[in-house]
Amino acid sequence: MTVHGIPSEVLAALAGAVGPMGVTVDAAGMTKYLGDWSGDHHGGAVAVLKPASVTEVQAVVKLCGALGLRIIPQGGNTGLVAGAVDIEARGAVVVSLERLNAIRLVDAGNFILQADAGCILQHIKDAAEEQDCLFPLALGAQGSCQIGGNAASNAGGVNVLRYGMARDLILGLEVVLADGELWNGLSGLRKDNCGYDLKQLFIGSEGTLGIITGVEVKLFPKPARVETAYLGVASFEAAVALFREARRGCSDLISAFEIIGSECIDLARLIDANIVAPVDAPVHVLIELSSGGAVDLRAMLVEFLADAMEKGLITAALFAESGAQAKAFWAIREGLVEGQAKRGYHVRTDLAVRILDIPALIDQARRFVALEHPGWLPQAYGHAGDGNIHFNVLPPLGLAERDARTAGADITAGLYQIVNSLGGSISAEHGIGRTRHSAFWAGLAPPHRRLITALKNALDPAGLMNPGCLFPSMETFS
Repeated sequence: MTVHGIPSEVLAALAGAVGPMGVTVDAAGMTKYLGDWSGDHHGGAVAVLKPASVTEVQAVVKLCGALGLRIIPQGGNTGLVAGAVDIEARGAVVVSLERLNAIRLVDAGNFILQADAGCILQHIKDAAEEQDCLFPLALGAQGSCQIGGNAASNAGGVNVLRYGMARDLILGLEVVLADGELWNGLSGLRKDNCGYDLKQLFIGSEGTLGIITGVEVKLFPKPARVETAYLGVASFEAAVALFREARRGCSDLISAFEIIGSECIDLARLIDANIVAPVDAPVHVLIELSSGGAVDLRAMLVEFLADAMEKGLITAALFAESGAQAKAFWAIREGLVEGQAKRGYHVRTDLAVRILDIPALIDQARRFVALEHPGWLPQAYGHAGDGNIHFNVLPPLGLAERDARTAGADITAGLYQIVNSLGGSISAEHGIGRTRHSAFWAGLAPPHRRLITALKNALDPAGLMNPGCLFPSMETFS
């Protein structure tokens, strides 16, 4: 007897590794593990395994290695590039970390937190706050994404400007290697200059080199003061000029600097019809400062914005007078992302350029869409302080989805060509996954290909870890 083409004795062995509560083979039970948050990507699996301990993860990996079963590591499954969804249905097992979800340690004195890889990001942030600390990684999906997935994808978010990417916030990792052995890199040390920094191999590897089971992160003192302002500016050029002034006027106290094209506001209203934009301007800016109690942030922000208004860099400004009002400002930024998903299929990009090239990227991208794909609606927004722009494009209402996806592939290729001409990156924070691997691979210089091929072959010689992710095919690195 077989299930999904797998002999029953193999499934029994897998169940033996994780217990009866840790294996799912029925279609209904596997559904949520076989599609991503966007709804754009769907895949298959012979089983979903949910180990509840590091020992069980090791047992699963060793068993899959012996059986030649490919493994798709999966966290909260909130990614947007099919990094944890087997869209080619290669006959893999999904290994979900959702049951491995404990916070292991909160050490406020050393500003360290250790957690299982399946711990939800918001739970980590809450645990830090209970100790009057801050874990600054902040994403729209923080209520469901997992810290292991954040590490594996090198997550970004709105606070990269101040605190850096996930890579900058991680002190150590614990990883089950492709042979089932455990590498423990949790030391609590902030300075350790003894040779290779092995954790960096796994951060951003998207599960292709091993399964992250534990993460050790840096904590920071919880800010005593936070000031938020919502601004209107005349153009993206003005927004970038404003950021340059803000970096000098407010120094490293800026925790976020978001830009939003006015065309995006209607998307936020698809989520909350009561949303009212605080300003009327071609480009909106959301700026946030945070500090300890000794700094008068409001005075600093008022002085900076008054100077910026005199210079003609801003046309309107509204300060958040309460935490609730600040939350309402951020609801616009967060809502527009959900609004795009609610509208249906659309071209979604995650581009990065040098900060001063942001206006050129947006201008060239808008002109490309207008000339080559009239009727499609560009949406430009992003983390301007770190050069990350999400230039998304909505198809005309009523266009058949098959036709939209065909045109969407052409639009994506054109946008990648533009960002490459500016010396930028096709992925700032979402990763490569399975949807971008061909474009990623095509853009690599031969030495880069050789290096990552050598790493893959050394750490996963059988090619069982997340096949199809990062690399276009199994044959690419064999």
